[in-house]
Amino acid sequence: MTRLPNRKNRGFTLIELMIVVAIIGILAAIAIPNFIKFQARSKQGEAKANLKAWFTSQRAYMQEKDKYSEKIRVVGFAPERGNRYAYYFSGAETCEERKAGVQPTTTVNDNCISVDQSKFPDLVDLMPDYVNPGFDWSAGTGLDPLVPGMTTTCPGCNITGFAAGNIDNEPDGIDSFFISTKDGAATGTVCGLESNELNVIAGAPFPTHNDVDCDAP
Repeated sequence: MTRLPNRKNRGFTLIELMIVVAIIGILAAIAIPNFIKFQARSKQGEAKANLKAWFTSQRAYMQEKDKYSEKIRVVGFAPERGNRYAYYFSGAETCEERKAGVQPTTTVNDNCISVDQSKFPDLVDLMPDYVNPGFDWSAGTGLDPLVPGMTTTCPGCNITGFAAGNIDNEPDGIDSFFISTKDGAATGTVCGLESNELNVIAGAPFPTHNDVDCDAP
């Protein structure tokens, strides 16, 4: 009597293994880019939160002094250590440098903050260049600000700021956000945005470059 083979002891065939590997590869190809984008959005939360905090401090300072100020210590803007982004609030930079192993030296004239190299030692560029597409400003809400910076005449002045950071550890492209006390519209090309999405609302962080989606292939 011929005994049938015991199926419990039978292994996988090469074809079955190849099918499983192919399925895993397809799932990875779909999941990994989405995971990278999810990580990027999480990192971008720092820039959005800090720019909103700066805007709120500027509004409070305006209520008290009838003017804005490019000086971050004057308006009480002091983001926590460990920042991945650099922050710019004037074209003439006097920056607090957050270098590895060194306590930052702050002055009352500081108008920008560097990347914190203690938290991110691999990010050697402490002051990455932000992406500025250019802006047209709305009428009737005071004088046009500098980019970044403030008009010198107050009351009726406005001020803007940028955040810039390398969030994917690649040399091409710098993640950039912009915020202003005045409404406007971006005039240059902004990757990923349609023409009706270029409106810049006062107090809302506006993405001028996405370091993940907009880098050159």
